Amino acid sequence: MSNSNPVQSFSQADALFVGIDVAKDTLDLAFSTDTVVQTFANQDNDMQRLIEQLKQRPVTLIVVEATGGYEARLVIQLVLAKLPVVVINPRQVRDYARALGILAKTDHLDAKVLARFAAEVRPEIRPFPEENARILGEWVMRRQQLINLQTRELNRREHAQSPEVRQSHAVVLQCLHDELKRLNQQIDQLLETNILWKTKDELLQSVKGVGPITSHTMIADLPELGQLNRRQIASLAGLAPFNRDSGKHRGKRAIAGGRRGVRTALYMSAVCATKWNPVIREYYQQLRQKGKCFKVAITACMRKLLTILNAILRDCKPWNYTHIKG
Repeated sequence: MSNSNPVQSFSQADALFVGIDVAKDTLDLAFSTDTVVQTFANQDNDMQRLIEQLKQRPVTLIVVEATGGYEARLVIQLVLAKLPVVVINPRQVRDYARALGILAKTDHLDAKVLARFAAEVRPEIRPFPEENARILGEWVMRRQQLINLQTRELNRREHAQSPEVRQSHAVVLQCLHDELKRLNQQIDQLLETNILWKTKDELLQSVKGVGPITSHTMIADLPELGQLNRRQIASLAGLAPFNRDSGKHRGKRAIAGGRRGVRTALYMSAVCATKWNPVIREYYQQLRQKGKCFKVAITACMRKLLTILNAILRDCKPWNYTHIKG
């Protein structure tokens, strides 16, 4: 393999793999069998031309990077066209490119790297959420954004001295409060339309320390909850500790990756559970008595809480002490 042009070598030439680099205004399309990268406008007409071209060829796998939402419309259209597409974390692809010695970064080069990543790594295709599930996910994410804005505004108000400035903060906070109330009502109404979601919501909120925000986040962002074992679900949420050992050196284990929104919700619930949930409280106190710092102890509590939630949905039974081990 030549390092001078490493993106032109692909495994299994008989299969066809595709990389699409998505930008705000453009879509760059690369095939594993071609050296030329095609550029389309990120607009409906050009997007349909791109999809029609893909449908005319025996595509094995299409890889698209998550780009903060710019990729969403394209991915939805690819799924509706029944094309095999998977969305990848940009960090994973960037690490892959560095391992190949590809340090430069352009849209065309990124599309070629994505096509090679598809051919050699073969990321697993996961079921794309149905329309209502995607809407729920967007609403849950928007609610968290508003909560973050509310927290920042409250912090700013603490330092305001002028009555006029404090009044300005009050106006903004009232607006955020009203919008959060409206959004919560929409989420509740959507949950009412799906008996499975409603049942999950009731089961999850039966655990002391778990409220609507955490419950809705689990339903929207972690649909695998209850279907995997405790190690798999911890890894998916980014709460599985990884070893950092080399030779005789034994480094500290640390969590990495996973779904940030899920971890944020679990953190808030774990903090609450250390006060009100007898199982989590006792576990937290034991860890602290052993000399574990707050960060280590609360992360362990998050993982234990996730294990309990996973067991509850697996067994379809409300919270009780038999779910301690999951």
